[in-house]
Amino acid sequence: MSTQSSTPAASSSSNQSDAEALRRSRVLASKLYFDVPLTKVPIIYSPVYNIAFFGIEKLHPFDSAKWGRICKFLIDDGHLNKNCIVEPAEATTDDLLVVHSEVYLKSLKSSPNVSIIIEVPPVALLPNFLVQKNVLYPFRKQVGGTILAAKLAKERGWAINVGGGFHHCCATKGGGFCVYADISLCIHYAFIRLNISRVMIVDLDAHQGNGHEKDFSGDSRVYILDMYNPDIYPFDYEARGYIDQKVEVRSGTSTNDYLMKLDEALKVAGSKFDPELLIYNAGTDILDGDPLGKLKVSPDGIANRDEKVFRFARERSVPLVMVTSGGYMKSSAKVIADSLVNLSKKCLVDMGGSSGRI
Repeated sequence: MSTQSSTPAASSSSNQSDAEALRRSRVLASKLYFDVPLTKVPIIYSPVYNIAFFGIEKLHPFDSAKWGRICKFLIDDGHLNKNCIVEPAEATTDDLLVVHSEVYLKSLKSSPNVSIIIEVPPVALLPNFLVQKNVLYPFRKQVGGTILAAKLAKERGWAINVGGGFHHCCATKGGGFCVYADISLCIHYAFIRLNISRVMIVDLDAHQGNGHEKDFSGDSRVYILDMYNPDIYPFDYEARGYIDQKVEVRSGTSTNDYLMKLDEALKVAGSKFDPELLIYNAGTDILDGDPLGKLKVSPDGIANRDEKVFRFARERSVPLVMVTSGGYMKSSAKVIADSLVNLSKKCLVDMGGSSGRI
């Protein structure tokens, strides 16, 4: 009788162990981690990132050419040598299965399902091979970039994936223009390949990062600081319960108020958790005028915000991975580029530009 009653628990434990072993084998077999020569800088980008799909991409407010425009600003102004940029590999199905369920990945073979996730209804009418090539392939390259960034950050102290930050996607569900859970994947790869056991997520996108919150609910290895506007999407009250440090910034919050709250939040986070890796989700939808973020932070405020997070990591000798996440104005690309230049001027990054300063 006692043997029978313990069987379900033992079976559950065995299944969990088997799943973890499979995850580990997939991570160890992955080709997303590769050696990057010192002639390259830890800035990760591919022209493939940019989504151009017969103009249909313009039906979503997100600037799907933002990533390329960031690099163009930096290259044209002499702050970044295009030959020094690191191009990532595409995340394969096996790579994605480290976090995602098979059922979820199979669901992406349906164009209507993808159209709901990326919030562009006409995509539902297109052949899925076109959706795979023009939408999902660029996203999978960005996932590869976020995963590789952790390895580079541990080696160099910091790394920036010019894309990524798909924080609304969890293991079993996408949404809000987020198809793959790149942050969760990056962390699981770091656990196994980098021998890291404590990760802090600092999510400063205007929207709540409900995807990674669900993926790491109850996981004490991951500490989540999420500073978001509770008056906007995704209204995920279940996921809010998984946030270790919740900082709500209401619509209309000014630059000064925002930065004061951030200073206090980082101080508290630093006292509560000692990370070995920091994932910084640096959305620019907090900008004044952003139609979705609804906050009132200035471009200089964005630069100050980014500088505060990089200093937080530098002072603690914690490797930092930055991803660019949301931002729904054409001006976002220039704001991000200017912020990276500021980080360089403050000697918090070194982009190896032709000017010699960056």
